[in-house]
Amino acid sequence: MDETEFWEIIDSTRAAADGDPEEQADLLIERLALLDPDSVTDFARHFETRFARAFRWDVWSAADIMLGGADDEAFDFFRCWLIGQGRHVFEGALHSPDDLAFLVAEFDPEVDGDAEELGYAADEAYEQLTGVRLPDLELPPPGDPEGEQLDMDDTDLMADRFPKLWARFG
Repeated sequence: MDETEFWEIIDSTRAAADGDPEEQADLLIERLALLDPDSVTDFARHFETRFARAFRWDVWSAADIMLGGADDEAFDFFRCWLIGQGRHVFEGALHSPDDLAFLVAEFDPEVDGDAEELGYAADEAYEQLTGVRLPDLELPPPGDPEGEQLDMDDTDLMADRFPKLWARFG
């Protein structure tokens, strides 16, 4: 599976779920279960690679603003949600996290920004297909978030570094 196919699967399941992350996860499992186990493993590798790419302080700060606070777990679920939004939003957010203010048209912190189930979709599909757990993806273990850690409690700093997000969500 190449990157284009990965994003096509993400986009088509999000569209079919009308943006609902839980429904998207269910549809993603169904879609992946139609593939062969190697393709599901490839999908998982693509997902985990992007999950790791988004492990950055600036993205975490954006999540903190959008969600009104983001601990480790909330940030993990936010990164799953970010991938679930598709290539345009994901890559745009990595290019400039502040741009999430306009990359995401609708966002309710009570229901959006949490897509934990998307992170498990490949595992569940693989298990349905084979009866065993998804093998180790042999990716490097996560380290610390990349970039400069910001004091997310410093409202002046956050408003200065993320003016568009702060204007919309701060």
